[in-house]
Amino acid sequence: MIETGRLILRGWRDDDLHPFHLMSQDPQVMATLGPLMSRDECAAGIARLEGVRKQHGHTFWALERREDGAFLGFCGVKPGPAGTPIEGEMEIGWRLGSAFWGQGYAREAAQASLDWVWANTDAPLVAAITTRGNTRSWGLMERLGMVRARQDDFDHPNLPSESALRPHITYRVMRPTS
Repeated sequence: MIETGRLILRGWRDDDLHPFHLMSQDPQVMATLGPLMSRDECAAGIARLEGVRKQHGHTFWALERREDGAFLGFCGVKPGPAGTPIEGEMEIGWRLGSAFWGQGYAREAAQASLDWVWANTDAPLVAAITTRGNTRSWGLMERLGMVRARQDDFDHPNLPSESALRPHITYRVMRPTS
């Protein structure tokens, strides 16, 4: 578990399914991610993320607001997806409900996740990927000090070839030197 002034990043619980499903049914949230997700798809996604946590000790953790326990979405780090330029690297990612956008939660959670990586792993860098049109996401990557790695932009192999979301861009940040 990671705690910040306003947030808790933690393992997933059974009661996260309902708010995660609601978030995954929001066209605003899913506009740059893919089709709206069914309840079963959300449950399978949570199970995959918890499997990653059990295997590696980290994942895209559930994100909770400390003040009231509200489920905000997820943020964290996991191994980069197979078949992509970040395979084998530490990947940072986030997804928040649209009601929580623009309040600094994603930045706070992402910075805490980066700090966790530097303190708890020997990873030399952290990578992030997103669709070209996801300006909010790559804007946050840049605010976190990540740098675009244009040579590693790619078509995501897990998306259909006809999908407008298939082209992805890559960002990385190197481990800070003391």
